[in-house]
Amino acid sequence: MGLGIIKEDTVYVIAGKEKGKKGRVLLVDRGKNRVLIEKVNIIKKHMKPNKKYAQGGIIEKEAPIHISNVLLLCPKCSKPTKIGSSVLESGKKHRTCKKCKEVID
Repeated sequence: MGLGIIKEDTVYVIAGKEKGKKGRVLLVDRGKNRVLIEKVNIIKKHMKPNKKYAQGGIIEKEAPIHISNVLLLCPKCSKPTKIGSSVLESGKKHRTCKKCKEVID
């Protein structure tokens, strides 16, 4: 799982209550196989006043989604796609789009 979805990728949610939404990946937790996506899967959390939240009260924040419920949005063809890998002439491994066969990064 060295390649795959990484931080700053744009992804498309394919399952769950947030199905059909797009967002930028803020955090990838490889240990729990979860991703945190900007403005997707918003929850309300009751917080006591502390240094970060002086007022306390109910705050809204993103909750993680399982990595199997998202697909990478290809920057070239703009479609949700699975990720393949290929080795270039230089010997370096790169992610590729399974639909348009273009190198992603």
